Amino acid sequence: MKIAFAGTPEFARAALAALHAAGHEIALVLTQPDRPAGRGMKLAASPVKQFALEHDLALAQPRGLRLDGKYADDAAAARDALERARPEAIVVAAYGLILPTWVLALPRLGCLNIHASLLPRWRGAAPIQRAIEAGDRETGITVMQMDAGLDTGDMLLAQAVPIGVGDTAATLHDRLAALGAQLIVEALARAAAGTLQPQPQPEAGATYAAKIDKREAAIDWTLPAQAIERRLRAFDPFPGASSVLGGEAVKLWRASVVAGRGAPGEILSTGDAGIVVACGEGALCVVELQHPGGRRTAPAQYLAAHRLAPGMRFGAVH
Repeated sequence: MKIAFAGTPEFARAALAALHAAGHEIALVLTQPDRPAGRGMKLAASPVKQFALEHDLALAQPRGLRLDGKYADDAAAARDALERARPEAIVVAAYGLILPTWVLALPRLGCLNIHASLLPRWRGAAPIQRAIEAGDRETGITVMQMDAGLDTGDMLLAQAVPIGVGDTAATLHDRLAALGAQLIVEALARAAAGTLQPQPQPEAGATYAAKIDKREAAIDWTLPAQAIERRLRAFDPFPGASSVLGGEAVKLWRASVVAGRGAPGEILSTGDAGIVVACGEGALCVVELQHPGGRRTAPAQYLAAHRLAPGMRFGAVH
């Protein structure tokens, strides 16, 4: 099938690679403009752009797609490129720009989106993180027919994935990216055969996965230990979960829920097995943490370089 592809991060690159390997003609790739990244904040190409360049695929990086918007010139150029490409379908995966109606109406088979949740649960920008944060036992991939709403289109294919007790946003992302790549290839095969059966999304159970804000990284020690532990996993690798100890910010990456009582944020015990911190309900045994400028370390290595003692207290990051 002749398609166009719109996506930006690694999640999307996995789908683009699968479509390319399956033999589809990728007439045009749309991805976000290069962004500053790394400690040097140098402009970096997205994973999707890197794949497109490596495989000599036609590429466009419009700053916007609204023909009457701030970047109308970019949008007009993108429209011209899409019209010349004449794709039968547009596949979308974590693109980062809202598709206006002129894009949705352009291909014969419309726009197919790979969404990292079991819709209608977790519509929106951060479905992987919000599912872990909420304590969901499963999530999945939904391939849907895009419409003008926010992840409200008809469902074409869906498959569930269990969320393990140790899953982070990173580990769950990788499994979902692989599944999304598999399902979009299957969806296009069914579309070509005319066997796709769209199912309207039920409104019951719809939830919204708001974009992750860096301010959410600050640990609220008054919350139950279970809620904080889920946030540590949901915010790994970005933005991480942070607290303050002795006037310095510390990132906490992994912990387990244990019994314990004390003032929220109070260190109850320290040792090679972990640093136990009281929460609003229960306690956390922290087993991986990171000092500013350092690497993630186990408690033994951290305690060898930093003096911690029972009674000291973690505070909020301001």
